Amino acid sequence: MGNVLIALIPAVAAATWIFGLRALILICISICSAMLFEHLWCMIFKKPTTIFDGSAAITGALLALTLPVGVDWYIPVVGSFFAIIVAKCLFGGLGNNFINPALAGRAFLLASYSLPMTTWVQPFYYQAETVDAVSYATPLKLAKAGEAVSLSHWDMFLGNMGGCMGEVCALALIVGFIYLLARKIIQPHATLSYVATVALLGWVFGYQGLMTGDPVASVLTGGVLLGGIFMLTDYTTSPTTGLGNVIAGILAGALTTFIRLKGGYPEGVCYSILFVNILAPQIDKLILPKKYGA
Repeated sequence: MGNVLIALIPAVAAATWIFGLRALILICISICSAMLFEHLWCMIFKKPTTIFDGSAAITGALLALTLPVGVDWYIPVVGSFFAIIVAKCLFGGLGNNFINPALAGRAFLLASYSLPMTTWVQPFYYQAETVDAVSYATPLKLAKAGEAVSLSHWDMFLGNMGGCMGEVCALALIVGFIYLLARKIIQPHATLSYVATVALLGWVFGYQGLMTGDPVASVLTGGVLLGGIFMLTDYTTSPTTGLGNVIAGILAGALTTFIRLKGGYPEGVCYSILFVNILAPQIDKLILPKKYGA
């Protein structure tokens, strides 16, 4: 858990740099709320507190990184309550949740507060001289609407675009990914298969027709890297084998692309990973080898 929190530092730092001090405040509110709700749950049911295992802090941080910077302060609090109490504690706590708590919290917020959850601001808005400079459309929203996306791949890589606080800077997320691999905290199977599937299908099934998509932009925009690195690799909600994680990554990538092209929202990372979380036990059941002699 400590290593995952360390791996999130570059994303938090990038969010603060791109979206200002407000981003850091929202992240802190989300982390503190998640830890508080877990502590209260333990107190109510007379259990030893579990906030020091780091899982609640990770849930709060990841939830905040999936939010736009313009949301009100209470939205990460509500999301943390759903993530910790409903998606985690009600199922027995750490290791017993069947879906990723942070993504469950985001899905609940998207259904409950759809307008603020899909209202974006431009990067470095806090440096703008006029209020009119704040409103902004993400590259995915522009592409889905059939409008031209003027951003370069370099802009997308560095985070010079609108989006959720933790998803815009690919460089920061990749640094965290390399750290987790170096520390042997995660395996690359799910992440790489997910990214490759999104890139391939994003190119094949472009918004303007077959073979018209931009595979690089498909990966660098939206929450593909954030979800693929930090959510799809969650121990509790992912398959237990390398092959199983490859299958999970491919399924999540296909669902992400389908939702992007045909869904009501321009992004599909959240719901695709949640769906694969539900399928993870069945994936294991299908591919695990039989015991010798059975």
